[in-house]
Amino acid sequence: MKPIDREAVQAYLSRHAHQDLYLHLETSTGAYAALTDKNVPTVAAIVRNTALQYERGTLTGTGPYRVGLKLQLGWVYAEGLTDWHVDEEGRLLLAGHDADGALLVALQLGRTPFRSEAHE
Repeated sequence: MKPIDREAVQAYLSRHAHQDLYLHLETSTGAYAALTDKNVPTVAAIVRNTALQYERGTLTGTGPYRVGLKLQLGWVYAEGLTDWHVDEEGRLLLAGHDADGALLVALQLGRTPFRSEAHE
């Protein structure tokens, strides 16, 4: 992954508005924090392979970044994003890492479902 390129990520979000996509969204203070500090509670949430279509996708901030996806009846929102990559299937992979490189948040969009033995 590379540091977020605002123009490239915004262009991807704009090109994929009004298309049928799959969403993977996760956030975690997680197991990483709990390993080093027992006073930090583990907090995590995951949404995987949810079909959606957004009306508008917007990248904001100066780093770490925020992405908001305006749906017909609400919003999907992720904050703390630092890195990005478009994979071989054309899926947008956005992630937020802490100073030690631990994953804190991920937002991924693609035309094909996300597969992983760890989540299936």
